[in-house]
Amino acid sequence: MATDVRLPQLGESTYEATIGRWLKSPGDQVERFEPLVELITDKVNVEMPSPVAGRLVEILAQEGQTLPVGSVIARVEEAPDKTAEEERPAAEERRAAGRLSPLVSRLVQEHGITPEELTQIRGTGAGGRITKQDVLAFLERKKAAASAPAAPAAQTPPAAEERRVPLSPIRRAIAERLTRAKREIPHAYGVVEADVTELVRWYEAHREPFQRQHGVRLTYTALFARAAVEALRAFPVVNARWAEDAIVLQPHVNLGIAVSVEDGLVVPVIHRAEEKSLVGIARELEDLTRRAREGKLGLEDVQGGTFTLTNPGVFGSIWSLPIVNYPQAAILATDAIVKRPVVREDAIAIRAVMHLGLSFDHRVFDGAVAVQFLNHVKASLEAVEPVTR
Repeated sequence: MATDVRLPQLGESTYEATIGRWLKSPGDQVERFEPLVELITDKVNVEMPSPVAGRLVEILAQEGQTLPVGSVIARVEEAPDKTAEEERPAAEERRAAGRLSPLVSRLVQEHGITPEELTQIRGTGAGGRITKQDVLAFLERKKAAASAPAAPAAQTPPAAEERRVPLSPIRRAIAERLTRAKREIPHAYGVVEADVTELVRWYEAHREPFQRQHGVRLTYTALFARAAVEALRAFPVVNARWAEDAIVLQPHVNLGIAVSVEDGLVVPVIHRAEEKSLVGIARELEDLTRRAREGKLGLEDVQGGTFTLTNPGVFGSIWSLPIVNYPQAAILATDAIVKRPVVREDAIAIRAVMHLGLSFDHRVFDGAVAVQFLNHVKASLEAVEPVTR
C-alpha cells in the first residue's frame, strides 16, 4: 500500500515551505523516522523524517519548489513487517555512521570534494560522523599541499570575470521572508547608547569562574538576552504581533536568537525565556547555537518565536537597525562594545559604550514605547545585577 507523504505544518504562522534537497531517490528503502527530505522554512534547513517504513516509489515535488502545507510531496510503499521500535534504531544507526549533515553536504559540493577524497576525511563527530570542522581542516591541508611558487613579476594576471552564484534554498527563503517583512510591516526605529563599563568589568571577573561552576560558557549575548527578557516583561506590547483586527499579546517570551551559519542566518528560539536564569539562558543558547551550525536543529527549535535578538556586535558593527522578523513586532540589535571618551560629571573619562537598536512594527506600538523599552534594557545592563541573576 502506498502512503502519501504530505508537507507538515511548520509553525503557527507558516503556511508553505520550499523543497531543499531530497535525501532519498525513487526505489530507495527508507525507515520510519529516517530523514527523507530537507525543507526550507523560517530561515532554517530542517530534515523531514519519513512517516512510515518502506520503499520510496514516487517523488511529486521537485527541489526548489515552494508548496503549501498539506501538499503531497512523495509516496512510500509501506513495509508490512517492521514495528516503529525496530525502525528507529536502524535509521539512527545509518544516520550516525554514513550520512552527511546538510551543512557538510553543501561544503562538499561547493568545494568539489570527490568521493575518493571524502574517504580521506576522518570524522570527529558522534559515531565518526564528518563535521564542518573536519571538512575545513581537509581543505586547508589540500590547499597547503597544492601551493606553488608565485608567478614571475612580469606575468600579466588574467582579467577578472563576473561569477554568478546560484541561490541556495535557504538564501532564497531568507530573501523572500525579509522582502515580505519590509513590504507588509511599517518599520520604525530607535537607538540608545549604554555605558556598559561596569558590565564589562563583571564579565571579565566572572567569565572563567562561571564556566568552571556551571559547565557552560558565559557570553555577552546571554547577558543581552537577560536584559531583553526583563524589558519585555515590563513592556509586553513589544512581545506582541499584529493581527489586522487586534494586537495579540503573547503569554510567554519565546526569544529568538539570530545565529550566523554557512549560507545565511537561522533563528532558533529559547522558549519561555522569562522562566530562565542567566545560567539557563547561557546553557540553552550554547546548545542551540552549536546545533544550528551543525545543521541539527529540529522544527520545534525554530517555531513559536515572539521577539528576536541579533548581536552584530560580534562582527564589529557599531550601529545596526535590522529588519523585523515577521510576524513579530520588534527586533533588538546589540552592537559592539567600544572604548570611547565620554563626559561624566563635567570630566572626560574613557568608558565602554555600545548602541542598542530597536526596529519595530509601528502598527503595534509607537516611538515612546520603543525608547522606554530600550532605556529599560540600557538600565539593566548598566546596573549589572538585573542581568546576572
